[in-house]
Amino acid sequence: MSAVVDGGAPGGPQEAAALRAVAEQVARAAGELISRGRPDRVEVAATKSSPTDVVTAMDTASERLLRTELARLRPGDGFLGEEGGHEPGSSGLTWVVDPIDGTVNYLYGLRAYAVSVACVRDDAHPLGRPDPATWTVLAGCVHDPAGQETWSAGRGLGATLADARGTRRLSAPAGPALGQALVATGFGYDAERRAEQARVLAGLLPRVRDLRRIGTASLDLCSVAAGRVDAYYERGLNPWDFAAGLLVATEAGAVVTDFDGAAPGGHGLLAAGPALHPVLREALAPG
Repeated sequence: MSAVVDGGAPGGPQEAAALRAVAEQVARAAGELISRGRPDRVEVAATKSSPTDVVTAMDTASERLLRTELARLRPGDGFLGEEGGHEPGSSGLTWVVDPIDGTVNYLYGLRAYAVSVACVRDDAHPLGRPDPATWTVLAGCVHDPAGQETWSAGRGLGATLADARGTRRLSAPAGPALGQALVATGFGYDAERRAEQARVLAGLLPRVRDLRRIGTASLDLCSVAAGRVDAYYERGLNPWDFAAGLLVATEAGAVVTDFDGAAPGGHGLLAAGPALHPVLREALAPG
């Protein structure tokens, strides 16, 4: 891997470009690790929030690689990982990573999983754990090792998709009428939350073209950016689930908020093109 990266002037395009390059570099390296190292049968190493929320040995290996390489390339930055938690830094920047987004897919041999890496600045918590309500995402990369697709974005620099055909800039469609919208969603691991999500889904399904659920939030957000789905919504996400995908979607022109129009977070995330977003937000409103 390359040497330590100097981010340039804080907050400027040079910094965003440098951070984006680091995100791409380490996400691809972790993607190669989990793709090459996946055995025919993946064993569950532990559970997290519930017995159905699993972690594999490869999750921890991938996060260890990300933590080690980011510490080498960006000494002084903080780190927030799904498996290892928060490690404060001194620079005011924090890397928010999901070593395998879509762990259950990975466990079962389904090809919808990704490595998600984002760099954020949170002036409200400069040396503490960053909060999606107050952070600014500066750079992000979502790498899909099974599909060999790399989605990335820098703040103010746009979003791109790199694959076998080359690299192209992403522009999210404005969105169709609600009745023609293909909408992605996801479900949490807690049984009570699943029941609530099922009720919302039952009310929405008759009003849209169809619903999709692939189980990987970062790829759902990238799919909105590319127009592969018209929208994506979910409750109960963690910061590492959506940090990088949030920037890819917004830099492609999608609107990403919670269900009340504020900053997205665990209480809710809705991503859609600018024409569809307010219509779908209204359709998801309680009552």
